[in-house]
Amino acid sequence: MEFKHVSVLLNESIDGLNIARDGVYVDCTTGGGGHSLEIVKKLKNGHLYCFDKDEEAIEAAKVKLKKYLDKITFICGSFADIKLWLNSYHVDAVDGILADLGVSSYQIDNPQRGFSYINDGPLDMRMNIKQSLTAYEVINNYSQQQLEKILFNFGEEKHAKQIVSKIMRQREKKPIDSTTELKQIVASCYPFALQNKPAIANKVFQAIRIEVNNELDELQSSLEDMIDLLKPKGRLCIITFQTLEDRIAKNVFKIHSTDCLCPPKIPKCICGHKADLKLVTKKPTIPSEEEIKSNSRSISAKLRVVAKL
Repeated sequence: MEFKHVSVLLNESIDGLNIARDGVYVDCTTGGGGHSLEIVKKLKNGHLYCFDKDEEAIEAAKVKLKKYLDKITFICGSFADIKLWLNSYHVDAVDGILADLGVSSYQIDNPQRGFSYINDGPLDMRMNIKQSLTAYEVINNYSQQQLEKILFNFGEEKHAKQIVSKIMRQREKKPIDSTTELKQIVASCYPFALQNKPAIANKVFQAIRIEVNNELDELQSSLEDMIDLLKPKGRLCIITFQTLEDRIAKNVFKIHSTDCLCPPKIPKCICGHKADLKLVTKKPTIPSEEEIKSNSRSISAKLRVVAKL
């Protein structure tokens, strides 16, 4: 299957990076290479480091970016380890970092990857196919309490208890091993009039995917490293697709762009905290109506941009 992906908020994120021709940049989630291509096209003597957990994404990006391979280092690994990886290449500061946190269209559309409830496929959902934990393991081996917590916290699914209860009963009969089976279980826990809604299983699939790939913990920990890696005036662009990710980015950026973190009742600052970031976008940038029409998967995207002081 051909690796296809439409980059979301492409022009807005490239503008947000404010690219210098001799700068050093990082694309934390290379995917199909759309953002990377626009970054590297602007470089003269600069360099781009392309991260992705997915080997198939890295190989596809190498083909798309073949004209610029002398300016790119590809890293098949998680941006959660961004500092370790860059330090291994003797890089301790960069001019800009971009992280598009969405799942690629290739991953969604490929039934064998198990990310989508639209097409039948195995319960997988791994971005890194070499890791051991899969959606199958989560659904069939996690306890009732663990599953309820995941659906509540990562999916904000109001029918979590009913869904998990039905999962527990079903897996006593046989393992749940396909995306279609899981979708049917989810749908059966909703009122009959809603059971055929196309996105009825969206929250559950999102929650399981986040658990399988440890997405929120990786984002929380890596944002601090990304900020630390930026040179003065360096830019960090984060594109999120769901409220949990956006909330993490918003809160981290708010702390780093605020001088004093003392409670409001304290008349004089005693924390000594000093801002090291400036909010370039005080409110997140969202896709235009034209982009949403041409790529419906962009509808929930939000771009936040900050600059190092």
